[in-house]
Amino acid sequence: MSEGKDSLPEPAMPRAAIARRRQVSAYIFLPRGTRRTNVGLSASLARLLRLSVFGGIAAGFAGPVLAQSSVATPAARLFTSSEMAVFSVIIGVISAALLSTVWMIRQRGNIENESREIRTALSDANQRISQYQALIADKNRRIIIWDSQNARPELLGQLPVETGAPQDSEFLAFGRWLKSWSAGDLEKAIDKLRGNGQSFDMVVETNRDEILEAQGRISGGRAFVRFIALNNLRAELAELKIERDRLMTSISVFQNLLDAIDLPVWRRDVEGKLTWVNQAYGEAVEAVSPDEAVREGREFLTTVARERIRASTTPESPFHDKISTVVHGNRTFFDVVDVKSSNGSAGIAVDVSEAEAVRAELERTLKSHAETLDHLATPVAIFDGDRRLQFYNQAFVQLWELDIAFLEKKPDNSELLERLRSAKKLPEQLNWKTWKDGVLSVYRALDTQSDLWHLPNGQILRVFATAHPQGGATWVFENLTEQVDLETRYNTLVKVQGETIDHLSEGVAVFGPDGRIRLSNPAFRILWNITEAQAKPGTHIQALAEACAPSYDRPDGWKRFAEQITSFDDERPSSQGTLELYSNLVLDYAVIPLPNAQTMLTFVNKTDSVRAERALTEKNEALLKADELKNDFVQHVSYELRSPLTNIIGFTDLLKTPGIGPLNDRQAEYIDHISTSSSVLLTLVNDILDLATVDAGIMRLNYSEIALDDLLDEVSMQIADRLQESGVTLEITVPAHLGSVIADQQRLKQILLKLLTNAANFAPEGSTIELRCGREGTDFVFSVADKGPGIPEEIMRTVFNRFASSGKGGKRSGAGLGLSIVESFVSLHDGQVSIESQPGKGTTVTCRIPSAELPHSVAAE
Repeated sequence: MSEGKDSLPEPAMPRAAIARRRQVSAYIFLPRGTRRTNVGLSASLARLLRLSVFGGIAAGFAGPVLAQSSVATPAARLFTSSEMAVFSVIIGVISAALLSTVWMIRQRGNIENESREIRTALSDANQRISQYQALIADKNRRIIIWDSQNARPELLGQLPVETGAPQDSEFLAFGRWLKSWSAGDLEKAIDKLRGNGQSFDMVVETNRDEILEAQGRISGGRAFVRFIALNNLRAELAELKIERDRLMTSISVFQNLLDAIDLPVWRRDVEGKLTWVNQAYGEAVEAVSPDEAVREGREFLTTVARERIRASTTPESPFHDKISTVVHGNRTFFDVVDVKSSNGSAGIAVDVSEAEAVRAELERTLKSHAETLDHLATPVAIFDGDRRLQFYNQAFVQLWELDIAFLEKKPDNSELLERLRSAKKLPEQLNWKTWKDGVLSVYRALDTQSDLWHLPNGQILRVFATAHPQGGATWVFENLTEQVDLETRYNTLVKVQGETIDHLSEGVAVFGPDGRIRLSNPAFRILWNITEAQAKPGTHIQALAEACAPSYDRPDGWKRFAEQITSFDDERPSSQGTLELYSNLVLDYAVIPLPNAQTMLTFVNKTDSVRAERALTEKNEALLKADELKNDFVQHVSYELRSPLTNIIGFTDLLKTPGIGPLNDRQAEYIDHISTSSSVLLTLVNDILDLATVDAGIMRLNYSEIALDDLLDEVSMQIADRLQESGVTLEITVPAHLGSVIADQQRLKQILLKLLTNAANFAPEGSTIELRCGREGTDFVFSVADKGPGIPEEIMRTVFNRFASSGKGGKRSGAGLGLSIVESFVSLHDGQVSIESQPGKGTTVTCRIPSAELPHSVAAE
């Protein structure tokens, strides 16, 4: 039996089973609402059944063993085989029962141990759940849990009261306790979380300006949104984040706003380079886009303006001034404001060209109005809303004879009236205060007030006072003294006028706009040989024309007068002319429009003066004809004399040559006299011919560019013999590089030679003639001065007349054409000639020759 017991696996197998059971026994904690299942107990029952079967099998193996042992002992022979089989079965059953009982006892202990472990684990889990719930229920956070899309969410925890978050189900109405932008962003994020599982982290702001952090997550098929009340650094960080988002939004809004406005705006870094510009800036610098303007560094302002801004701008004192620049090819004025900071600067430019133009126009208008008012004869004074003097004209000063210093202090209107009253320049009033209050009531009146002031000095003023809509008043003082005086003398003047017209030697008739005569004088009736009845007031001009027809009935007479007088044209021009009546009377007439559409006809008897004029005209025509004959004669004779003189001079020069033969002294002397006289005569003939050509208007100047230094050298060489003959010296004063002038070289040389010859003729022997030359712009100015006897005052007026010569003091007597030719040639050059002389002190002739332009044909060559 001991061996049988030792062979049974009863003690070992249950321990192994228990060990295995302990390895697999565990509690699975599911979320709230799930069932708990004791897995260890079910496994133990299964193992118990397996052990019972195993016990039966063991008993089955024990039968053969016992049978074998019975063969060895005598007692075994006492049992048959069937008994042994029954016995073996009984023993197996008993053994199985014993083993099952032992196993059940042990299993019960194990179950009790497992129950204790389960209760311990459950207690720990409950404790942890309590801790988690305590943690979740912290007053600084709240969690919303959604199990499904349509399930009502579960709320855990709470937020501080100062956040303003509701503690009940109204917590989900975010728009009631969160700011609108935070509520909108949060609802959009929750929709994405529940619909697409998109997590989020954001910061929201309550209506009480408290900052909360909202976190959205998906876990275990559920959607969680946790709200955390921030504090300390996290709250500060969240506030900074919100402030950053707010600032970024503001910056974006301002950039969009600056892009939308039509004002160039820019931003620069510390080095002055552009970092951002708006659309208007890009358009101003003609860039495709603002980014291109920044990338290419296109500057809106000039370099000088930018340097000026950089030099004068400080963080405490921004730059603000008007700067001009070119935009789209036009010079434009901008009001530029540039602000400097630690990381750069920013500026904006406002186009003030139109405002400047309007301001300038307003200033000009105000100045013009002020000047206009200042030149008015009507006194004007303007007071502002405080009743202080702001403007007055000269007529106002002259009317009241006030001190300018007092007026410049801008006195009050009441003070001004008191000043005038003390000077006894205002009308005397029984109740001064009431009168003054009535005068100053204009500042409270709606309509213009007017009044008559009778001043102590006898003047009568009509005073107009008009209140301004913005406050203040304008005072206008109309002096009626002269008007009253004129009205007083009006009747007397009318009578005097009638008497005057009646006694005029000129014929006068005045017609109304209806063409009927208003008045006429006796001279008018006498000139036209009509009666007083025919020209009585009210007679129509047609009837008057019929009465005057025997004297003159042509179309340029009364028919024309009738058209002008009865015309309906807005502008009635005046006209005048001459009529020669059938009676040989010559009348100068004038049609003069008068006010009120009236017309005056005047007739002046010009018969005697016309006759005298005709006689003078006939005489003048005869003189012109004689002058033409004289010019033709002089020109013809001059041409006829030139040929013989040229022959005489040529043959005289030929006789002087040695090849003809020797001449004795007397013959040589005669030949010299002939040569000299012939040259003088040829010069005279040439001068007369030149003057005749000038008078005939056919002389043409041959313009060319003349080197003045060469011209003076040539003149000095040609005049040398005459100077030596007269015993005088020529002194030429010329500045360096005199240049050139465009003129007729031949005529300019003649002018110089004539002046020098004339000076040499009158200069004392041994004296010096001065020739001074210079330039004034493009003009060539020269003067010839001598120390001769001078020109008497009575001859000075005729010194440029032809053939007006004075031989007194001269070495030779001439024809008197030199200065006349000089004046003619200078005038042809559009120049001027003047002469200064004093008896006994010499004469100075000054000429100014302007430089002309070369003809196109000459310039082309």
